[in-house]
Amino acid sequence: MTETACSYRQCLQDGQRLLEQAGIGEAAHDAWLLFSQVFGMSRARYYMDMNRICDPEKKIQYEKWLELRAQRIPLQHITGCAPFMGYDFYVNKHVLTPRADTEVLVEKTFETVKEIAGESGSTDGKIPVRILDMCTGSGCIAVSLACMAGEQGISCEIMAADLSSEALSVAARNNRELCQGQVCLVQSNLFESLPDTAEFDIIVSNPPYIRSEEIDGLMPEVRDHEPRMALDGKEDGLYFYRKLAREGRRFLKPGGRMFLEIGYDQGVSVPEILTGCGYLQCGVFRDLAGLDRVVAAVRP
Repeated sequence: MTETACSYRQCLQDGQRLLEQAGIGEAAHDAWLLFSQVFGMSRARYYMDMNRICDPEKKIQYEKWLELRAQRIPLQHITGCAPFMGYDFYVNKHVLTPRADTEVLVEKTFETVKEIAGESGSTDGKIPVRILDMCTGSGCIAVSLACMAGEQGISCEIMAADLSSEALSVAARNNRELCQGQVCLVQSNLFESLPDTAEFDIIVSNPPYIRSEEIDGLMPEVRDHEPRMALDGKEDGLYFYRKLAREGRRFLKPGGRMFLEIGYDQGVSVPEILTGCGYLQCGVFRDLAGLDRVVAAVRP
């Protein structure tokens, strides 16, 4: 990819070929997404203009991005953007890239937000639904809930906590740009820095849940470029679920709900942890692939 002038079609074809040679599994998909970002071009426009000569400076930028992707740097870290729940979130190396599986967690949580709002009058702005997003990372869960609640006229007070100051900087940008700063961000090692008087209707979390010994076997994009502290669930992958279940109880009001994302093989172990801590009505929900993905439970 050294020639200065080439058509859009040739540029895109060369990009796909480079990624294929680098062993990128979805080379065509990734080459197109990088191409469309750099050139600001839709599919329809591409088919109209594909034989035109592309801008040399943008071509150079495209080639730089392709080289980064060939090094297995995640696509979203290159573009700085990850779509989630219909919103475009800023991401970088300090946070997990929002994944489609986590949308199930947000959807199930928001169903309960609407239920509580209907019961309490939160649609009139009188009694807000209070939500805590623990291990917020990019803020994708908390910010999405804030946006969705705002679109439906539901009053919410949302707090989002994370230990990582770098992650909170990312969350702050998303909070500012997507929901006008409606989420209260707190740096905390789980519940340690939360006000003692804090009480929530809902606690939602996508905690680290991968077994320590399995991390080195993950795909390079995850293993080498996403924060280990956001992945590592300690020896059995269940460390943070035990902490959330035990310590979260005193921050949930009676009848409050807890929603947790889980690994595909944790659909038995996590409910057992919750029931062992006295939670009721534990339910497991599956993602679009049919895998266990979300556990919901009620504090008595």
